[in-house]
Amino acid sequence: MAERRDRHPRSGLTRQRIVQAAQRRFSLDGYERTTIRAVAADAEIDPSMVMRYFGSKEGLFAAAACFDLKLPDLAAIPRKERGLRLAQHYLRLWGRDGQGGGLAILLRTAATNDGAAQRVREVFRGQVLPVITAAAPDAPALRAGLIASQLLGVAYCRHVVRMPALTTLDEGILAANLGRTIQRYLDGPIGGG
Repeated sequence: MAERRDRHPRSGLTRQRIVQAAQRRFSLDGYERTTIRAVAADAEIDPSMVMRYFGSKEGLFAAAACFDLKLPDLAAIPRKERGLRLAQHYLRLWGRDGQGGGLAILLRTAATNDGAAQRVREVFRGQVLPVITAAAPDAPALRAGLIASQLLGVAYCRHVVRMPALTTLDEGILAANLGRTIQRYLDGPIGGG
């Protein structure tokens, strides 16, 4: 029995090490250029172990791209502060190094990989839409789509394309500007005219 307990924590640590290596590799190289061998080398294990835990590159990608945005409950935040608070939260998700974890993987991969694009839609439907619906029940899908376009666009331009104007911009200034746009999408009229 003690032997079984010893193996389980090690296998959990091995799995975690593989996922972290895969997140870095997918984030840097994208889906197509990432290989099982490269991930295994980064995790300092044999490639057969990656296959043992994840079965395939697709399984590894699914594990690496699994994340919780941990979005704030916008309905519990004063109305006028919601846009700024969501912008600040999103920028914190990416962190100072711009890695963004699973979010970066999806952003860099969704344009060329149908599975990643589907995962982005799942995250949107399962995590973003409910938060926006609770805070802005009038046309929540449209509002959430517009907000997502801003957040993903900023991340793409700042962390993937690395536009100098955005990479050097103070995070507080970026959050304030992004927050005003999000606030308008949350509270402003939606539709033509």
